[in-house]
Amino acid sequence: MTNPIDDQTPPDTGADGDAEVLGAPSPQSPDDQLERDPQDWTTGDDPATEAQKSYLDRLAGAAGEQIPAEGLTKAQASEHIDRLQSATGMEPRES
Repeated sequence: MTNPIDDQTPPDTGADGDAEVLGAPSPQSPDDQLERDPQDWTTGDDPATEAQKSYLDRLAGAAGEQIPAEGLTKAQASEHIDRLQSATGMEPRES
């Protein structure tokens, strides 16, 4: 029986001829690892929090927009917040 570690078989190559690799091409920051699409959140369908609504109210006001609060989910609020932060340049306050 041969030990797979001792096997000198060349690594599998992808369609473009590059060697197969595992992991990220470069180190990721902890913030990159924490960010997920709001639609993938397990609580994304829950009602928006009061903190989200309050911050969204400030952002929407600064952008001259109105966003209906009725039925707003956490995921929807987060997407609006991201969009309005980009549009207005407003960032959340550091705690």
